[in-house]
Amino acid sequence: MKMRAGFVALIGEPNAGKSTLLNRVVGAKVSIVTHKVQTTRTRIRGIAIEGDSQIVFVDTPGLFRPRRRLDRAMVAAAWGGAADADVVILMIEAHRGLTGGVEEILEGLVDISKGRTVALAINKIDRVEASLLLKLTKDLNDRYDFTKTFMISAEKGHGVHDFLLWLSVQVPQGPWLYPEDQVADLPMRMIAAEVTREKLTLRLHQELPYQLTVETENWRELKDGSVHIDQIIYVSRDGHKGIVLGKNGETIKAISKASRIDLMNLLERKVHLFLKVKVRERWQEESERYSEMGLNFKDGNA
Repeated sequence: MKMRAGFVALIGEPNAGKSTLLNRVVGAKVSIVTHKVQTTRTRIRGIAIEGDSQIVFVDTPGLFRPRRRLDRAMVAAAWGGAADADVVILMIEAHRGLTGGVEEILEGLVDISKGRTVALAINKIDRVEASLLLKLTKDLNDRYDFTKTFMISAEKGHGVHDFLLWLSVQVPQGPWLYPEDQVADLPMRMIAAEVTREKLTLRLHQELPYQLTVETENWRELKDGSVHIDQIIYVSRDGHKGIVLGKNGETIKAISKASRIDLMNLLERKVHLFLKVKVRERWQEESERYSEMGLNFKDGNA
């Protein structure tokens, strides 16, 4: 058998289920999943093996109309991820159908589709009737000539294996790009920061999750095999710091505990996690913060 390896970009509107699908096919938690939109900020590469094929998934930030510098950098990263891939998968939510946002993405696909395979994945199929699914499939394929259409439930796993089998023969022939046991190519310190940010996003309300960022300041391997991790949570205002800490520090303790449990499962060893909260009013205008997130600061220029 000939070895194959290639890049597959998952694109779509925020909350279409891209990160859920990535975590399912990789079999490990590498991308942040919450009910809030715009939680994936960087292109996270998760690596799946199917037969003799190594499929490297690029989970891009959701495509939406950007308002702030951070938004613009995220959208640029998403389209950049698609332009670099061998196969592009447009994911849409079955129950939301052909939204204005999906229409805009379809227009953008025309520019980047030359020389690459573009397929459609309709997700959350358990939420709609079969007749509506068929109509949606026809409508979308009338708008864009997709190579193939998949109907899946990323959360429940329906249709995901067939999707992987198909991708395994779409990626080009060639040697594998990563070691067999590697599941992601983001540095572990960055994945650890994303895990904590996920817990903050789940715990905090409204706009606050979009006003903060998490960085892993220090990572020390200890002699007993455990790891010591120091992280900083940057917030934009003093009032936000109080919310993140919570009464008697209860909120930050709960976040730290939830993050530590996830990290121990991911790293398969004991984790000592220490969180600090710092106020940096203009962190969204600092290029260093963008580098830590794997984004290009200049992509945020208006």
